[in-house]
Amino acid sequence: MSEKASSLEKILHKFSAASVPKRGAEEEPIDPPSWRVSAEAASAGSLARYPMLYIGEGCNRIFLISGGKIIWTYDTGTGWELDDIWMKNSGNILFTRMSWAGEITPDKRLVWRRNCRPGEEYHTIQPIDGERVVMAVNAPKPYCMIVNTRTDCVEYKHDIPYENPGWVHGHFRRFRMTDRKTFLVPYLSLNKVIEYDLDFNIIWRYAIDQPWAAVRLKNGNTLINDEYHGLVREVMPDGRTAWEISLTELPPEARLSDCQSCVRLKNGNTILCSRGNNGFSPQMAEVTPGKQVVWCLNDWRELGPCTAVQILSDPGNPEVPGDLQR
Repeated sequence: MSEKASSLEKILHKFSAASVPKRGAEEEPIDPPSWRVSAEAASAGSLARYPMLYIGEGCNRIFLISGGKIIWTYDTGTGWELDDIWMKNSGNILFTRMSWAGEITPDKRLVWRRNCRPGEEYHTIQPIDGERVVMAVNAPKPYCMIVNTRTDCVEYKHDIPYENPGWVHGHFRRFRMTDRKTFLVPYLSLNKVIEYDLDFNIIWRYAIDQPWAAVRLKNGNTLINDEYHGLVREVMPDGRTAWEISLTELPPEARLSDCQSCVRLKNGNTILCSRGNNGFSPQMAEVTPGKQVVWCLNDWRELGPCTAVQILSDPGNPEVPGDLQR
């Protein structure tokens, strides 16, 4: 199978089919844009580099981009906040909205919705096969669960160790199952990343300030977003740094204001995602292992902030944990 055939590009035609309505029955209006839009902040042609699924905090619209154009959107209502998103092999899209999580079809049917209980928040979701997802729940007593989205049954549930979990909103933004069927947990407000087995015995740990996201790479290293210092660090199993980039190292035209999550591509490049300081800085930058910027997205006329992106041309199975490095 070719790399192109193994990517999700092959199913994007579903989103432009005649059966896709302009607006889905469950779509809800979103808040108006709050960011600055200026002519100089739009880069002609920058959307054409990749087909991608794109979301950002502060904008509750899901964007699907292909051929340099936005080909599909879905509005998820007012309030906070879109944080995590995945396209499955079927074309269905999973996402979290802080107070709820959902799954929508290319023709804009909401086929699964799970609302948070009072005092809880959903910020992270990951498909682990065609029907099941793993989620961490920010809560007075945080926990993770595996949910069957077809039946909405919780098939696994376990408390997540957390010292003094008072500030629920600051618990987690990412929680990932790895290819070894372990859990990789960035503790945003506790300044550490811990890998657990399914019984929550500690396998590996690493101290770092405000880890918004952590990704287990195919080389065995862990790619971590340090939101506090504005850097992305690739850490070896023994704790040594294999690679690191600070936002201060980016050239002025690609200088991101922050970096919440990132994607490691098959070619070795890394895409950094940013909220973009409400229109005053770019949303994404792609850097080589040598830290050269080969692409920068700065388009506030078409898009809002970028918290997370799924590059749909990169090969990999989104329903196999660890197959996509995001």
